[in-house]
Amino acid sequence: MEPGLEELMPRLLPVGDCDLAEDFDPTVPPRTPQEYLKRVQIEAARCPDVVVAQIDPRKLKKPTVNISISGCRPAPEGYSPTLKWQQQQVANFSAVRQSLNKHRNHWRSQHLDSNVTMPKSEDEEGWKKFCLGERVYSEIDALSDNENLGIDYMKVGFPPLLSIVSRMNQATVTSVLEYLITWFGEKKFTPELGRWLYALLACLEKPLLPEAHSLIRQLARRCSEVRALEESKNEEQISALNLIICLVSRYFDQRDLADEPS
Repeated sequence: MEPGLEELMPRLLPVGDCDLAEDFDPTVPPRTPQEYLKRVQIEAARCPDVVVAQIDPRKLKKPTVNISISGCRPAPEGYSPTLKWQQQQVANFSAVRQSLNKHRNHWRSQHLDSNVTMPKSEDEEGWKKFCLGERVYSEIDALSDNENLGIDYMKVGFPPLLSIVSRMNQATVTSVLEYLITWFGEKKFTPELGRWLYALLACLEKPLLPEAHSLIRQLARRCSEVRALEESKNEEQISALNLIICLVSRYFDQRDLADEPS
C-alpha cells in the first residue's frame, strides 16, 4: 500500500499482537475471536492491491440504443418556406401560447368545467376517436347522404377547444401527443389531426421533458416524409406540414430539423 493511503482508509478491525496458542493453524476454522481476527488480517495481506477482472468479450451483449439523428427531408421543389414566413409562424405560435396560458389559468381559477367527457389518459383508442372522430378513425371517406347534417362530434371529432385542453395536465398532453404521432406514423395527414397537433404543441411546457423532446422530433421527421411523398402537391396540406416542422425546429430549438430557405 502506498504511503498515506492507510490514513485515508482506516482499518475497521485493527488487530495488534494477539496472544495466540502455539498450535494456531490459519487453515482451520478459528476457535477464538483473536484467531478469527488474525485470520482476517492474514487473508487481507494476501490480497493484491489491484484486481483485474477477466471478462470474456464474446459474452458481452452489445447495447441496443435506438437514436435517430437523421434530419427532415427537404420540401418539394418550389414549396420550401421562406425564412420570413417561418419567423412569422413562430411569433404567432408564441402569442397563442401566451394567450392559452393566460386563459387556462383563469379557467382553472374559476373552477369551470366542461360538459365534455374526455377519455382517461391511458385510453389510447379512446383519445384517437375523441380527437379524430369515428369517420377518420374508421377511415370512412365521406358521410352518408342520409346522415344528419348536424354536427356530431363523435363522428367528426372534438376540436381542441380551450374548455378541453385547459383540463389536460402535462402527462395527458404528452400521452395524447404520442397517441396521435403513432397514428400519423401509419396514416395520412388530416385537418383534424393537424389542429390537435398544433394545440398539443401549444400546451407543451418548456423546457421539454426527454420523452416530449423525442416525440416532437419524430413528428417533424414524419411530416417531412409525408410532404416529400405528396403527389398532388396540395398547397394547403404542404403548408400545414411546413408549419409543424417550423414550430418543432425553430420554436422548440431543434434547428437541425429546420427547413433551410432556398
